[in-house]
Amino acid sequence: MALSDRLKLVNPSEIRKLFDLAQGIEGLISLGIGEPDFVTPKHIMEYAKEALDKGMTHYGPNAGLPMLREAVAGKLKEQNGIEVDPKTEVMILTGANQAFLMGLATFLRDGEEVLIPGPMFVSYAPAVVLAGGKPVEVPTSEENEFRLSVDDLQKHVSERTRALIINTPNNPTGAVLTRKDIEEVADFAVEHDLIVLSDEVYEHFVYDGVRNHSIASLDSMFERTITVNGFSKTFAMTGWRLGFVAAPAWIIERMTRFQMYNATCPVTFTQYAAAKALEDPRSWKAVEEMRREYDRRRNLVWRRLNEMGLPTVKPRGAFYILPRIRDTGLTDHQFSELMLKEARVAVVPGSAFGKAGEGYIRISYATAYEKLEEAMDRMEKVLKEKKLV
Repeated sequence: MALSDRLKLVNPSEIRKLFDLAQGIEGLISLGIGEPDFVTPKHIMEYAKEALDKGMTHYGPNAGLPMLREAVAGKLKEQNGIEVDPKTEVMILTGANQAFLMGLATFLRDGEEVLIPGPMFVSYAPAVVLAGGKPVEVPTSEENEFRLSVDDLQKHVSERTRALIINTPNNPTGAVLTRKDIEEVADFAVEHDLIVLSDEVYEHFVYDGVRNHSIASLDSMFERTITVNGFSKTFAMTGWRLGFVAAPAWIIERMTRFQMYNATCPVTFTQYAAAKALEDPRSWKAVEEMRREYDRRRNLVWRRLNEMGLPTVKPRGAFYILPRIRDTGLTDHQFSELMLKEARVAVVPGSAFGKAGEGYIRISYATAYEKLEEAMDRMEKVLKEKKLV
């Protein structure tokens, strides 16, 4: 099947549809887009200016600037327990989102299956389709706090299964896999000879004493893992479009070839700023300040949703929460449309994240505390007026 044919199988993002629909609504509070409301820390912006002053406006290496790859390798060793060769096992991308299509394209053959826990981030299944594979949703349950289990995986694995995507902390559920969860998933991957794509872009935003664990740090797992991460969430650098992967050298070599004929290379002066940011203690102080504020917002939204009659699992990570709305008698699309029109609050239908998301909505609490309070008030008022709770 040609790429043009595969593109016909991929629908536009439901999140972007909502974003477009919400444009022009006066007084709208958007809880839909997963973007930090924080501005990139000032010292990181100063580093970008410094790079421009140095004339860093030219092409860089296809796999990224050596200084950034070395800084990433240092970060992975110190924070994740993953030891890599920065020359051959690290690559810089134009945003972490690139990693899924580019990574899958290095090994996936036509018709091979990729297991994806649901509810799932909107980019995963389309990336599998575009790479020629078949996405297989593995539903997780509210009763297990939406954490993936091997029991879930065993129900969907087949002789055609080639890979598994995991996302912890998770978008859209906020679930964080425990060390035991990760170890069991690793054993499953080895047993079935699977390659794992581990999306860890929210790794620093965890709460209640929870810690995130990198599957590539476990014995024998680096050789079958593509660790995906970036700067968009960690340092509030969404518009800078910088991500990175750590993977075995043969995967990095093929991904670099892909980037060579696609984006050529990431922007050089932003890479310089990111390298400096990784090694600057001020960056990590800013991350902790953001984490604490997200935690404050999380507690507010979780409490208010439950109080208004929308049962909600308390997320342990990321900055999303997934209340159950099926008890209102509305579908997730109907509920989202009602909130958009009547409450002027934008939320995302859970079905945008796969079949397992039906009956839920996703709320991003990456917006100001006062706006979240107002949004909760508006939602509760509409629910009571419509007698839906």
